[in-house]
Amino acid sequence: MLKQFAPAFRMTLFLIVLTGLIYPAVVTGLCQVFFRHQANGSLITQDGHVIGSALIGQNFAKPEYFHPRPSAAGNDGYDPTASGGSNLGPANQKLFDRVKAAADQFRKENPAYKGPIPSDALTASGSGLDPDISVANATAQADRVAQARQVSRDQIMAMVARNTQGRGLGFLGEPSVNVLKLNLALNSRYPVQ
Repeated sequence: MLKQFAPAFRMTLFLIVLTGLIYPAVVTGLCQVFFRHQANGSLITQDGHVIGSALIGQNFAKPEYFHPRPSAAGNDGYDPTASGGSNLGPANQKLFDRVKAAADQFRKENPAYKGPIPSDALTASGSGLDPDISVANATAQADRVAQARQVSRDQIMAMVARNTQGRGLGFLGEPSVNVLKLNLALNSRYPVQ
């Protein structure tokens, strides 16, 4: 039995060093060389200060900003340490009440918009931290943002178009708008008076 223990111990030690130390060090090093921005969290800085990540949604509530999707992550939403969906099913009354409250809030905040409310303005993503909204959601909010910034709707829609990301690989998903990047571009181009 001791004859078998020594090779098993050496093999275990070898695999711990290989898979627990060498492999992570090589992958981390390669990522730092070839994908530095992504490997460090796709952080967005302004005036030398980190103000967010292009990968994690933030709550914007003021009328001059585009608002993100609702979030079920944490007690107040947008908590990256509590990432996850609500896990409420389609027949759950809590989900129905939450969506109805979100629809009422959306109509209150965007009285000029009369069309159907985009689904991503009412429902949280699976992680609760989705940084993007659909182009339809951005279009529905454009009048409110234009009025708050005292510019034309066409100017706001031009900013939305400039900040729209296409489909992944040209065919995956739908075009989307990163809320943080769009709001920063608006602050730069059309600062609030």
